[in-house]
Amino acid sequence: MAEHRNKLKITNKKSSEPLKGLVELIDLPRDATVEDAKRMIARQSGISDYNRIGLYDPIYRQTIKDRKAIVWDHPDVAQARELVVKDLGPQVAWRTVYIIEYLGPIIFHALIPLARPYIYRFPPFLYRNESETPMTQVQWLLFALFHLHFLKREFETVFMHKFSANTMPARNIVRNSAFYWLIAGVLCALEIYAPGSMSTRNELGLLDYLGMAIFVVGETCNLIVHKHLASLRKPGGTEKGIPNCIGSNLVTSPNYMFEVIAWVGVILISRSWAVVLFICTGMIYMRSWSRGKEKALRKEFGDRYKKKRYTMLPGLI
Repeated sequence: MAEHRNKLKITNKKSSEPLKGLVELIDLPRDATVEDAKRMIARQSGISDYNRIGLYDPIYRQTIKDRKAIVWDHPDVAQARELVVKDLGPQVAWRTVYIIEYLGPIIFHALIPLARPYIYRFPPFLYRNESETPMTQVQWLLFALFHLHFLKREFETVFMHKFSANTMPARNIVRNSAFYWLIAGVLCALEIYAPGSMSTRNELGLLDYLGMAIFVVGETCNLIVHKHLASLRKPGGTEKGIPNCIGSNLVTSPNYMFEVIAWVGVILISRSWAVVLFICTGMIYMRSWSRGKEKALRKEFGDRYKKKRYTMLPGLI
């Protein structure tokens, strides 16, 4: 009788794209998590990577995201005694995704200065006479700032960040990386290191020193926030915590606020339209993520969480 109580029906989400070899029933213990269920389904169905299995509730067909959540605690699953599954395809670890994303700007901000004598003599640049001139002091400064920023991001990814999800579909890695590789990498590097750009200055002015100060403050505070956010989650955990660090009294996501501040510093130094385009595009994504975080914190903690009017930029967003 106890065994019968633990039976769950397993159904393919898409009949047109069924998960081959899927078992019809599993005997799932009452304390099994979403991750446990994925492992069991994968093992019994002959699937090598359990991460490619997506689990959905049987009523609204919405994904069950928290891999540490108890399956039987989900009311729709418990009522229907059913789990809906979908093959998400080949997966790649989130940590790997971030490493690849941030690697693009590092590569292009190294390669383009090296290839500078050859790139800018051809259309659409046509700097044939200036292409072999050395980069200016300001251009080398921006070279350093870009590398400092993205090497910091790589460091945080490898040693600091804790991810609630194990993987993402491998097919999305090109889409996710394009923003950093093409805009922060190719476009910004080509524009900044061009012989005729606004960065071809050897003398640092007041605006440049102000930009450097803003960059340092933004990057330092961003690192402090990331360290604090990492401390809110145990290794391997998915639990949320209420942020209580520098900037969290102003906005939901102070890490995004300080990210924008750091790039304002780069804009003041470079005076580059490409850098403006990069951070403005990034703000569109960060706006959505920060609002999602505010919604999640209100739902998770209720009255314990002090609601924020602005999610990433005080008075604006």
